Amino acid sequence: MSGPNPADAVPDYVVRVAEDPADRAACFAVRKEVFVAEQGVPEEIEYDAHDAGAVHVLAVRADGVPIGAGRLLHGEAAAAKNGGEASVGSLGRLAVTRAARGQGVGAALVRAVEEAARVRGLTAVDLHAQTHALAFYERLGYTAYGPQFPDAGIWHRSMRRAL
Repeated sequence: MSGPNPADAVPDYVVRVAEDPADRAACFAVRKEVFVAEQGVPEEIEYDAHDAGAVHVLAVRADGVPIGAGRLLHGEAAAAKNGGEASVGSLGRLAVTRAARGQGVGAALVRAVEEAARVRGLTAVDLHAQTHALAFYERLGYTAYGPQFPDAGIWHRSMRRAL
């Protein structure tokens, strides 16, 4: 997937599944920059046991600089987060660096996670959105459900989109 550069319509980033250790490290670096440094999430809870079995997606500028990341939980890990539905994936840890926001990177990452979910035969994607991001996910077809709840000191709401 590529994102447009409004000035000349040439893609200035790509989104890919993080297949190798360097890509995974880049995903974790983006998460650290956004969640730990910017939002104050304690580093010891940002990374968890689910990271090892998750599908990670990475957005990288044309010059190789990582600018976004996200992950898809599937199987037991997703079911533990979504109320026990094994056919529903769990999108999480979606992060875009401050300098790259507003360029479609977040939407491209969400679509890459959804494609990874389809490849695995999942029927829907569930997520826990920070409440300030609800409108972003609604524009991508997600519907909020249930009450707001705190996670890492930040208010969230559950959302889902059928695939």
